[in-house]
Amino acid sequence: MKVPARATLATALILGLTGAATAPALAHTPARGTTVEATSARPDSARPDSKALREAIKGLPNADATAALVRVGGTDGTWRGSAGVHDLVTHRQADPRGRFRAGSTTKIVTAAVALQLAAEGALDLDEPVQHYMPELFGKEFRPIPVRSLLNYTSGLKPGDGFDDEYAHRHDTLDPRTVVASALAKGPQHDPGAEQHYRNIGYTVLGLLIERVTGDTYAHQARQRIFEPLHMRDTYFPGTDPRIRGPHNRGYQTMERPDGTARLVDVTEWNQSDRFAAGDMISSTADLETFTRALFGGEVLPGAQLKEMLTLPRLAPGVPEAVYGGGPQHVKIGGKDVWLKTGARYGYTNLIAATEDGSRTLVYSVNATDAKGSGTNPVAERIVGAALK
Repeated sequence: MKVPARATLATALILGLTGAATAPALAHTPARGTTVEATSARPDSARPDSKALREAIKGLPNADATAALVRVGGTDGTWRGSAGVHDLVTHRQADPRGRFRAGSTTKIVTAAVALQLAAEGALDLDEPVQHYMPELFGKEFRPIPVRSLLNYTSGLKPGDGFDDEYAHRHDTLDPRTVVASALAKGPQHDPGAEQHYRNIGYTVLGLLIERVTGDTYAHQARQRIFEPLHMRDTYFPGTDPRIRGPHNRGYQTMERPDGTARLVDVTEWNQSDRFAAGDMISSTADLETFTRALFGGEVLPGAQLKEMLTLPRLAPGVPEAVYGGGPQHVKIGGKDVWLKTGARYGYTNLIAATEDGSRTLVYSVNATDAKGSGTNPVAERIVGAALK
């Protein structure tokens, strides 16, 4: 699946949707938007910038995205906004309650489950993964501490997937097969020496959670995270390619062999191979609830939350770590921010929080280049308006 350049993307949108369904040209589609705002009594300078946030999602649908759902919170005030369309056939207004594929924001839920198990003594972060699942690893692997799965320093190479993901979007690839293909490649480096952001560590972590609990990963996540926090929109679809409940359609621009572009509806997709690394479906309301509870100390005891928010020390001479036990650390506007992005075809998402609790941000953008190499412009504007 090849993502075209921006100019070609715009051309594709002007020509309209191709594939299983067709739509009128987006150039003639009126922009849709709605915002509902509520701010605290904090000084104006500290409140979310309503004007900038409105501008960030203005004019959707366009060449970059068909819809955007945004929730800003924290002690400085709140802002809610949505823009764009539910789909490119009816062009009705985007549903602000819409569910979406949460992508790699799933990893923070997985990390939280693993760290709860560590707090309970069921999982030792210093113990090698081989202690729990000795049958998976050959002698070429040095002992891999469970902590290394959490902070992306395991040294595991990526697993294999389908060559043409779109063509196989309704097929099932078992995560155990993905893990087996990764381990067959041997280690890339010694555990803890380098940090490389990959899915494979969290796929193994999901299997490890199942091993130590004797339960499915999905049930553990539901029992430990979703149900206590009343996250009613959040679930793992498994092999079901649909998004159950209210949702906005996702679209991806793809390049034909002749270099022209086509816009394809990618809402239905079996993504069970992403498993504990990215198979979750959620909503901005649920992810905001989770983000607020997590950084507010309601999900993890203090020691385990500190573990999640600690950058590992790596080998001398390699780039410094930017990920803790799941989330990424960045400096924005002079503030320490912990965040996690996620993207699946048709949807790109983010959860973020400042360390001082003054600001949280959750968005889902129905990006037409959700698996592209660059940052989606709509998502970039949202982050700039909400966190800078």
